[in-house]
Amino acid sequence: MANQTKDDKPQEPNGGSEGIPAPEGAANLIDTDYVIGQDNITASPMGIDVDLHGKVFMVSSIVILLFVILTLAMQAQMEPIFNSMFSFLTTKLSWVFLLGANVFVILALVLIFTPMGKVRIGGAKATPDFGYPGWFAMLFAAGMGIGLMFYGVSEPLGHYGTALGGISMGEDGVRTDWAPLGGAEGDQAGAIALAMAATIFHWGLHPWGAYAIVGLSLAIFAYNKGLPLTMRSIFYPILGERVWGWPGHVIDILAVFATLFGLATSLGLGATQASAGLNYLFDIPDNNVTLVLLILGITVVALGSIMLGVDKGVQRLSQLNMGLALLLLVFVIAVGPTLMIATGVLENLLGYVKNLPALSMPFGREDANFSQGWTAFYWAWWIAWSPFVGMFIARVSRGRTVREFLIAVLVVPTLASVVWMTAFGTTAIDQVISSGITEVQDAALELQLFTMLEHLPLSAITSFVGIVLVVVFFITSSDSGSLVIDSITAGGKVDAPKPQRVFWALIEGAIAIALLLGGGLGALQTAALTTGLPFTLVLLVGCYAIVKGLMNEPKAK
Repeated sequence: MANQTKDDKPQEPNGGSEGIPAPEGAANLIDTDYVIGQDNITASPMGIDVDLHGKVFMVSSIVILLFVILTLAMQAQMEPIFNSMFSFLTTKLSWVFLLGANVFVILALVLIFTPMGKVRIGGAKATPDFGYPGWFAMLFAAGMGIGLMFYGVSEPLGHYGTALGGISMGEDGVRTDWAPLGGAEGDQAGAIALAMAATIFHWGLHPWGAYAIVGLSLAIFAYNKGLPLTMRSIFYPILGERVWGWPGHVIDILAVFATLFGLATSLGLGATQASAGLNYLFDIPDNNVTLVLLILGITVVALGSIMLGVDKGVQRLSQLNMGLALLLLVFVIAVGPTLMIATGVLENLLGYVKNLPALSMPFGREDANFSQGWTAFYWAWWIAWSPFVGMFIARVSRGRTVREFLIAVLVVPTLASVVWMTAFGTTAIDQVISSGITEVQDAALELQLFTMLEHLPLSAITSFVGIVLVVVFFITSSDSGSLVIDSITAGGKVDAPKPQRVFWALIEGAIAIALLLGGGLGALQTAALTTGLPFTLVLLVGCYAIVKGLMNEPKAK
């Protein structure tokens, strides 16, 4: 590793790599002869410019296309395969996901309080590319927008019901209930507290811990070390120059698979909820035809956003989403059980902290259905999303210190999730307890948000806003994901031709359609688990690499 530092002017990283800004001020570049894009294939077939890493692009695209074709051609045969894989991964290997997520969040918290937190992404004198409003909006929209809309009502309500029901045992002495931890049989207040703690656990520090570690690693090795903005770069301290060969190719291909299937899971959930909402409001048939048309239509809109670029496309849509989400949140707080929500925020946060050690325990769990069916799936889903979200937040976080980055990525979204889940979850639970509105609890998962809103004022307007939010989150996720996958398959370039991003946006939509038709939500969950498992192991190794990379970086004054 070369100690090349200059305090006053930007440095040219490794031969003036295309698209990666040179560090500003002191930085510790890695001494390698590799030039970003040197293994790429550049051509202009039929006037369409392409600039691709041949091996990574070809293997990734061929395997993905074969998967889509087989899943669509053999729908009846694929569903039982997906179910069997899901059962095996959650029952036998759930501890891998829980243990890995714990490592990520602990490392992220530790780095905040060490001297390494003073390192500035992009060099000691780098300045932020985006202001706080745009930066926070993109972080939040990319991280978990669709999920908050889908699970904001259904998860707190579901955990409340199972916790209140308590523990039930099968003939073999194994628990058959889905209650978190030991449940709270017959105790309404206890069931609410446990339900909210379990929900916040799934949307708090742990998912953002995975995002933070991946994003920080990519940002440091690209903007401070001068390496390509791609997953393989993180492993340079471990693999050295071999990272440019097949070991690196495999890492990048796994990142493409994880990103695509993690995105497909979210896009499938979003399409399912949007379709259910349209049926609920306008009696549009809620069937596979509607789902396919929704995914196709939203993908087309996402293509328009792609052509506008990050500044005009993703940032503006993210800010629109944040504005609409904030309006909907304020409305629910104002017309819902306002006092319960206001007091519940602090109570739920304290309950989350109190139950965090037990909820995050990887071994010896008696609440197998909850820890395997809920937590293991969520952690696999977040980890599958981590290359996408991590690379995206790395791209928009240049100029921030490590401490600033980690606080923003880890703590701020967690607090936002606490407020969101408290507002929507408390409102739904209060409707069931105080008003006896059982339709909310009895509705399908994708309909529970709209059923809850129906029992509040201006329900037609707020439900429509909810559908718009799901659709725009869908668009920003597709756009951001295409940006990331294109960077990986273009050898780390961040300015590859836009037709490549268009290709990946189309592939994302095709995978979501294939999984929904080939097995529904179960297939989506299985896809996230399957790709999340190998990537969990990859990221655990990457934890060592980021610490090693930060240790010799100059600290900001």
